[in-house]
Amino acid sequence: MHGHGEYIWADGIKYEGDFVSNALMGHGTYSWTDGSTYEGEVCYGIRHGIGTYKCAKTSSVYKGQWYRGKRHGKGTIYYSQGVASWYEGDWENNCREGWGMRCYPSGNIYQGQWKNNVQHGEGTMRWIQLGQQYSGQWVNGVQHGHGTHTWFLRRVPGSQYPLRNEYKGEFVQGLRHGQGTFSYASGAVYSGEWNHNKKHGQGKFIFKNGRIFEGEFINDRMAEFPAFFIDGTKTPDLSGIRTHSPPSDGSKAKKSGGTASLLGPDIALSIETLLNQFPEAQRDQELRQVEFAIMRHITLLRMIYSFYGSLGHDHSPDNTFLLTRLQFWRFLKDCGVHLHGITLVQMDRLIDEKLHSPFSTMLLRQCLSYIVIAAYHIYHKDTRTSKNVLVECFSKLMKQNIIPNAKNVKGPLFCHHLRAVIGLNYIDRCWEIYQVFCKANNTTLSNQTMTARHFIWMLKDLGLLDSELTTTRMLEILSSENPAIYNSAHGNLDLEVGSLVIFAHLPSLTHELE
Repeated sequence: MHGHGEYIWADGIKYEGDFVSNALMGHGTYSWTDGSTYEGEVCYGIRHGIGTYKCAKTSSVYKGQWYRGKRHGKGTIYYSQGVASWYEGDWENNCREGWGMRCYPSGNIYQGQWKNNVQHGEGTMRWIQLGQQYSGQWVNGVQHGHGTHTWFLRRVPGSQYPLRNEYKGEFVQGLRHGQGTFSYASGAVYSGEWNHNKKHGQGKFIFKNGRIFEGEFINDRMAEFPAFFIDGTKTPDLSGIRTHSPPSDGSKAKKSGGTASLLGPDIALSIETLLNQFPEAQRDQELRQVEFAIMRHITLLRMIYSFYGSLGHDHSPDNTFLLTRLQFWRFLKDCGVHLHGITLVQMDRLIDEKLHSPFSTMLLRQCLSYIVIAAYHIYHKDTRTSKNVLVECFSKLMKQNIIPNAKNVKGPLFCHHLRAVIGLNYIDRCWEIYQVFCKANNTTLSNQTMTARHFIWMLKDLGLLDSELTTTRMLEILSSENPAIYNSAHGNLDLEVGSLVIFAHLPSLTHELE
């Protein structure tokens, strides 16, 4: 038999392909009676080289290299017809061995080294639905050696940053055992000895308020204060973890009224001062309805938070940023909040009853709370009913201000990325100057803000005004975003101007001087 042909055994197995001197050699196709098939290279009747095997009984499909009838080399196997379960990587004698990636039916993914069909060596396992990840050393399918296990408490596109619990240190048979550091999402940190997933031995605990306890721990508690529950935190259990991970303790944050927030503990609103303006029987309903409204727009609001938080930053280690007051004011101004008869300085007082440094940061939940407060003060006089006032105001702000205008950055500072990155290098010094001139005021706003008139006086004192950069030209620059300050018909130099106005127009001022 030599050339192309077909051979059928008595038991029904069929081969069709190349023959060389009576040997099955070259490229061919095997068909078994149960429906299984192999198509690829063969050597003396054995699968050898590149080929594809389809198993009718298990619905699995292997595509890759073969050596003397066994999966050996590089190859991919799909364990089911839906291709939701597969492995791609190295093989040795029909076993996963070397480097490879395994996707499990649950969606969990392991990527790393293998030996005898189990995780062994360096690798990373991601439990998708549980929001957990382990990256480090494995021995016979279990975390063993040095590694990092992370519990992502929040990983939503557009969120301000990935909140997480994280342990870095030694593992023994899947348990935290030996030396390691656990960083809590609250900001607390424990560094020291572990025994079977519990803090045990000498260690140091840094509380979220900065206080430090250093000493002996026994069975997850401080030996000197065994009844003291540390910071309300609990390290997740890892016992028995292999290709799955136990859920977290399931605790939920509560609001002051005792009812769980619809938005979850990470973005629960803090608008008690605003709610106190409503009758007590109406407060829960007001809060609940505005939470529903926020949930409908939460994806957009997260994206807006992330977008404005990145303005003026060249890069971040994890590409996430916290929103500063300066960036939040830019967001409000882009949305035209200041065109409703309330200046940004007045809005800042309404939001928090005091003025803050432009560099102070806020979490997403604070940002959402401030948006609700701003919406109320802008639109509460236009509400048609006495019920669900907050949701009506918030919806108006979203529809008329935020949705049409957010992320359309105006002003001369943040609209050019490179200019903002360079300009923010000098903003600390600008803030110092701003504060000095505010303190020099003899008005009731002393030590807080300056008016447009004071700003012009400051430029004159600094010798920046001349025949080309005149007072009129400077007022035209200031009024580019707020016509109430100056136009051809009238002007109001007594309007307060916050630090955003000052900082935002410094590039324009520099351009005029050059």
